[in-house]
Amino acid sequence: MAQVQYYGTGRRKSSVARVRLVPGEGRIIVNKREIEEYIPFAALREIVKQPLVATETLGNYDVLVNVSGGGYTGQAGAIRHGIARALLQVEPEYRGSLKSAGLLTRDSRMKERKKYGLKGARRAPQFSKR
Repeated sequence: MAQVQYYGTGRRKSSVARVRLVPGEGRIIVNKREIEEYIPFAALREIVKQPLVATETLGNYDVLVNVSGGGYTGQAGAIRHGIARALLQVEPEYRGSLKSAGLLTRDSRMKERKKYGLKGARRAPQFSKR
């Protein structure tokens, strides 16, 4: 019999995480490595676990993640968003607790593009009267 799987895609800044929830003992595998090995900061690992804690499903599912783009913080936020979306597929009643914790909202802040005539997005060349 095929094992049941739940999918969710999470995004933050330039990071994209494809998350798969499989019934298991609570392991989190990111890009084929354990989360402790992949994300060196405990605070970011806690951010990743927030949706599981909010729905009290920590330890019920193995989380398998493919994430690309951005840095540690952006990737952690993308994984969190993906896990929250996958949990909605598991049980639609989780929506209330996830939404009140703010875990379903996609963080839309992106890097602003550089404009022509400027040195950065808003940084103008140095001005001199003479």
